Amino acid sequence: MPAPSATLAAPALLEALPDTVVVADRDGHIAYVNPAVTTLLGHRPADLVGRPLTVLMPERLRRGHGAGFARYRATGRGELVGATTRVPALHTDGHEVPIDLTLARLAADGEDVEGALVVAVLRDASTTILLERQFQVSRYLAAIQRVTAALTEAPDADTAFQQLLPTLCTELDWDAATIWQPDDVAGHLRYAGVWTAPGADIPALHAEALTLSLRRGEGLPGITWQRREPVVIEDLWSDPRFTRRVSAEADGIRTGLAFPVLHGDTLLGVCELLSRQARPVPEELLDVLATAGRQIGQFLSRLRAESQVRSLAETLQRSLLPPSLPVVPGVELAARYVPGGRGLLVGGDTYDVLPLPDGRWLVLIADVCGKGAEAAGTAALARHTARAAATPGSGPADVLRAVNSALIHEAAPGPLRFVTACCLVLRPHERGVSARLSIAGHPRPVLRTATGACTEVGDPGRPLGVAADTRYQEIDLELTPGGTLVLYTDGVTEARDATGAQFDEAGLLTVLGTGPEHSAEQTVEAVQSAVDRHRQGSPHERDDLAVLALRC
Repeated sequence: MPAPSATLAAPALLEALPDTVVVADRDGHIAYVNPAVTTLLGHRPADLVGRPLTVLMPERLRRGHGAGFARYRATGRGELVGATTRVPALHTDGHEVPIDLTLARLAADGEDVEGALVVAVLRDASTTILLERQFQVSRYLAAIQRVTAALTEAPDADTAFQQLLPTLCTELDWDAATIWQPDDVAGHLRYAGVWTAPGADIPALHAEALTLSLRRGEGLPGITWQRREPVVIEDLWSDPRFTRRVSAEADGIRTGLAFPVLHGDTLLGVCELLSRQARPVPEELLDVLATAGRQIGQFLSRLRAESQVRSLAETLQRSLLPPSLPVVPGVELAARYVPGGRGLLVGGDTYDVLPLPDGRWLVLIADVCGKGAEAAGTAALARHTARAAATPGSGPADVLRAVNSALIHEAAPGPLRFVTACCLVLRPHERGVSARLSIAGHPRPVLRTATGACTEVGDPGRPLGVAADTRYQEIDLELTPGGTLVLYTDGVTEARDATGAQFDEAGLLTVLGTGPEHSAEQTVEAVQSAVDRHRQGSPHERDDLAVLALRC
């Protein structure tokens, strides 16, 4: 067999590639591997030459490798040749690394199939998988947001249940949906309705369901009732837990997913989603549906109590804010949120503080244009995406870019729903706190030094959700002992008095620069009190107000 340097056209180029390139001989042993394998799987190239390809595979995949490689060597054809496939590879320390694998055959002119080299290109798929999951969760959240928005238009609970099925199927791309509701007298679940996509009728399942009364733990709806969490059966034709197998086969329905609609501990119903295709159901969808089932249940219960809109608004607003602020070493935190408006619609202000795996802390404050369920859903999407994007080594501009991409990706027809945000990444140290700041169309934070000097900091930038190619600037800040950084939404500076005059940035700087040092809690209280005094007697509608103070 010719040496790799004689066979490969550009060995120097392969040495410099960031992707791992592995060349195997006709016996399935490694003839060449470039240095990128060290970064990807921990091996030194010299240690791999001459060893079988199976050294790079998890144990469970090695058994079938020999037969497949022998078939490929004899015919030059294989299932993976010429395509990119995602498979696990084995790191030297024993953990598995997801990779995108591309295989090709390399033969010299006139060389037969058995003499050809096998060339494999391995690319780390971890980042791609993370982004795919992030966007998948964002898509699910946006779909549930639209389901919730559709339900808010229903005049009563019965109409809402009827609207729930088609909206769920359409937004989540399932063929049919049924609803099962509890019979409190009999203690059973009874079939309450069905919706199918065009051309996806389920007459056999419908007819059988009309005759059924399911106990706890019986069938897919009964199991969901018993567990009080989403349940999936990927193959309805072979799983004995699904009691309507014959009807499912007759209708061509292969996969089923059910989730409970709950209000507290009370079951209001079970939604069952059905698909003609055998389809895997990701854990992310089950998590989103578990939350959605409780949110929908709360909404329906409040419809029945004729206070549905207010209760839903309160529930959604709580979901946009952390229940409490964490303890950040060397930093005192305080926050204030005051809902605005005279109606019952939830606002779009949100803030978050969370630890990063590398010892840093992410701080986010954001404001969605508009109000209502759609604004709340957009705020939830922004907050969740920011959390998903806050990985070790990421900066605030990276987080804002990820949120911007998610908003652009999930943009619905109609008026532009943009978001302004301010993102900080903190690194506490012995002399104070170092921070990197990035802003997307949001009011600039105010930095107050221990001497009382106040300065607006940062580059405002462009709002999120407007343009896909937006780039966000970062600046470095130092928060020294006695200093306070104040983040806020425009409900502070745009508050109007009786004459229509705004509180404005000048009013905020006056409040923060007046008097001795304040604690973080005293700072947010002073800002809210000053805004309240400014608005006293004002006929102008109040916007949501959020203030977050960080004191070193």
